[in-house]
Amino acid sequence: MKKIGLLSDTHAYLHKRIFPFFDSCDQIWHAGDFGSMKVAEELSSFKPLVGVYGNIDGYELRKTFPLDQQFRVESLNVWLTHIGGYPGRYEKRIKEQLDKKPPGLFVCGHSHILKVIYDKKYNMLHINPGAAGKYGFHNVITAIRFDINKDRIENLEVLELPK
Repeated sequence: MKKIGLLSDTHAYLHKRIFPFFDSCDQIWHAGDFGSMKVAEELSSFKPLVGVYGNIDGYELRKTFPLDQQFRVESLNVWLTHIGGYPGRYEKRIKEQLDKKPPGLFVCGHSHILKVIYDKKYNMLHINPGAAGKYGFHNVITAIRFDINKDRIENLEVLELPK
């Protein structure tokens, strides 16, 4: 079993309460819009980091992180990207790949809206962790942690902090 800490859209800001929330995690995943290399460095010095660049990320972050990460944890196929859309409204690039081979877990950021939705069409869980930074239209800072047990997501918890 692996415990995952998930966040997105930090926009160069990391709330100090993110670290205790992720303390028990084996890995941290960042779904893009780090906003600064400093955020990536702070996270990766705390726990192993898997990330993708977002639309606001500059050259250094784009050189360090890919547009997409597709990988396996336990026996669960995962796809991590920044701009992905939602069930029934996926981005064209995403939908074309989902039609061929959907993962068990699809994670994206960008919207600043936390959503956890089971997509029946693709038989996968869709997670958007919302925004962990203080810039944007969202009213609360959010992050998620969960366990991956074989091919199941369990014990999902949400952190909400005032902006």
